[in-house]
Amino acid sequence: MTVRPQAWPAGLAPSVLHVSRPADGGVAAYVAALAADQARRGWNVAVACPGHGYLPGELAALGVPWLRWDTAAAPGAGTPGEARRLRRLIDLFAPHAVHLHSSRAGLVGRAVLRGRIPTLFQPHGWSWTTRGPVAERAALLWERTAARWADLLVCVGEGEAALARHHRLRGNLVTVRGGVDLDRFRPADAGARRAARRLLGVPEHAPLAVCPGRVTRDGGQDLLVGAWERVTRVCPGARLAVVGDGDLLPALRAAAAPEVVLTGAVDDVRPWYAAADVVVLPARGEGPSPVAPVALEALASGRALVAAAVPGLAGLVTPRTGALVPPGDAGALAGAVALRLRHPALAHQEGQAALARAADFGLRPVLDRLAALTSRVIRGGHGDAAPAAGRLADGVSVSRWDADGDGRDGGRRGASAGGAARR
Repeated sequence: MTVRPQAWPAGLAPSVLHVSRPADGGVAAYVAALAADQARRGWNVAVACPGHGYLPGELAALGVPWLRWDTAAAPGAGTPGEARRLRRLIDLFAPHAVHLHSSRAGLVGRAVLRGRIPTLFQPHGWSWTTRGPVAERAALLWERTAARWADLLVCVGEGEAALARHHRLRGNLVTVRGGVDLDRFRPADAGARRAARRLLGVPEHAPLAVCPGRVTRDGGQDLLVGAWERVTRVCPGARLAVVGDGDLLPALRAAAAPEVVLTGAVDDVRPWYAAADVVVLPARGEGPSPVAPVALEALASGRALVAAAVPGLAGLVTPRTGALVPPGDAGALAGAVALRLRHPALAHQEGQAALARAADFGLRPVLDRLAALTSRVIRGGHGDAAPAAGRLADGVSVSRWDADGDGRDGGRRGASAGGAARR
């Protein structure tokens, strides 16, 4: 096993291994964008993740090496084998730092590394939020123990960091809020909207709601599909497209009304944003589903957004950009969607406000800050000390460093960092 370096050799490019259990959806897109950006900085970067999903193919298109690491969704009899395989991959790649994405990678990776290599852990939603009382206590005990084996605990929002503090996780918490590629996700004009609808087989004038993301219980798509009859009762001809794959998809196919289309995984979600009148995110908020990246894509695409008032969404959607509804309230959800489908002028007005909102969430500041934090961890800058402002030798801006981290890096439009979310 590679050991933690005592001093950083001048002029040596960092070597970083990203480890992710999700290979689809928002986390996978995030990992692809982050790895591609670091590779463009001249770093030696690779990603270890399962062989299914879109992430391996996306990494190949971006020129980022992929190391196959198959792992189950939850701990079980196969966990020791997963740990041995990850240890071999780490020994093979010999990184200066390991960045673990998702609770599963965080569990196996920290158990293997035990702090011997500089480690960043980014949960993308804490694991204990999806478990029953007994499993929740076990997950919390593990997180409190394993926090010592991460130089940084990277939270994607202040809500996630506050939850960690509330549950007494003692570690170097830093908040780096999510971002969206404002060059890749752009508003569609009337001509682009018509073209997208022709491509997707949607009638030009049909009211259309689009629900993108992983199709799971926490995603809440079953609530929306079940409530669609209420929408069509007040807005005849309204259509719903559920765009994405997931374990709930077969059950929804069996129950969906004719006006509901379930696309499964798609290579590019942008035509669906272009065709939509409103985007809907009905998440239950019971688990670590990364819905915030999807919300940012919708805002950047200039679409009104109806969303459940759950962490990760409640801080993004404002009364000017759409509507927040109570989680699990199918009636409120149907009413908010129907209102915007019946009144396209309202949806258009909210879409324009969404564009202005998205301008504060550019991806480039997020990538710059993560690069600076990773460089700092590799150079031995973990702890509560704040580095002097300036630039590192490799030209990466040094971000403010503290235990809480406000994540406010500005919102300027950045160049594409790759890894668009495929669902």
